[in-house]
Amino acid sequence: MTKLTHLDLTPFYRHSVGVDRLFDRIVNQIDLASNGNYPPYDIIRIDDNTYEIRLAVAGFQQSDINVEYHEGKVTIRGAQSVGNQEDVEYLHHGISNRSFTRTFTLADYVEVKNAVMKDGILTLFLVRELPESQKPKNIAITYLN
Repeated sequence: MTKLTHLDLTPFYRHSVGVDRLFDRIVNQIDLASNGNYPPYDIIRIDDNTYEIRLAVAGFQQSDINVEYHEGKVTIRGAQSVGNQEDVEYLHHGISNRSFTRTFTLADYVEVKNAVMKDGILTLFLVRELPESQKPKNIAITYLN
């Protein structure tokens, strides 16, 4: 587990509001990232507001995978159902059938729109949709004489 113990972030706190939460999220992500590398995944930026997460989940069936989106986090869980394989004699058993949990913290206003499984790749489609109140707007200037 990685911990930032010798980094003083106080100067950042003086000039902004809410940055402490941002740094806490970054540190937590570093801790989560060190918990393993299975299944392998890619994160792709399509454009400024569209992203994809692709996980290699070959061997998992539709009923084996669960995708949950809650409070800014998307969690993918996989658990292969072990069938009646007691009579199978493996000469080499290199395909993993282990369970996994992979969690991604999404930025504000990013939501999971869809998930598609094709050719052993699970693709989550993410879109950032800013509410009208968060979009930049021009303010008219009134000139007084």
